[in-house]
Amino acid sequence: MIRKIFTASLVGGFGYLLYEFFMNFHQKVGLPTVSSHYIQNGPGELGAANIVTSVVVTYRGLDTLGEVTVLFAAAAVVGLLIKLSEPEKDTGRGTSELLVTGAGLLFPLIMLMGIYVFVNGHLTPGGGFQGGAIIASGVVLLVLANPQRHISHLLLTIIESTSGVTYVAIGTLGIFLAGGFLDNRLLPLGNYGTLFSGGLIPVIYSIIGLKVGAELSTVVVNMGLKAVEKEDSQ
Repeated sequence: MIRKIFTASLVGGFGYLLYEFFMNFHQKVGLPTVSSHYIQNGPGELGAANIVTSVVVTYRGLDTLGEVTVLFAAAAVVGLLIKLSEPEKDTGRGTSELLVTGAGLLFPLIMLMGIYVFVNGHLTPGGGFQGGAIIASGVVLLVLANPQRHISHLLLTIIESTSGVTYVAIGTLGIFLAGGFLDNRLLPLGNYGTLFSGGLIPVIYSIIGLKVGAELSTVVVNMGLKAVEKEDSQ
């Protein structure tokens, strides 16, 4: 009985909130001041055709730095929680020939697609986070095709660390040599709508893509090694 009363009260409260929302809803006929500034002045100030990229990479670059820091912290926690050990060279576990062949054919294409996405992030939908996730999906495919494959943790760490330091260094240079943190006008804005436009945005997005790809790949590799280790112990 108490459960039914609680459920009825919860549904009634939720319905009341929806009622208040619809009764007090007023359609906005214009954009807020900040959004209007981004849309009207973004292309001229930053030279990027993708307004979302302009906001993420330049206008709120400090927020993006926080996002990649959170992702780094998540990857570090996974590495701490999962005990790493070198897997045995041969556990007798086989994989599908179709999967192995497909991984060999698709991995280079996946890498190329990921690079394309973050290099062209200032022109088309996409960017560093999306491109990095695509690159990590290629690593997932490699791990699934051959769990015993050795993927260098040192290489992933170097890529991730170098990308992070370079990102902060470029952002700091923007403070002293341009208009603020991660100001893309350290480089010429170029011709609007072309690959070599948007100033430093393509470089920044490439750095983010490498960092995100390395971090997500580290998580995948750590989990793959743990799964192999568990199977070996059984």
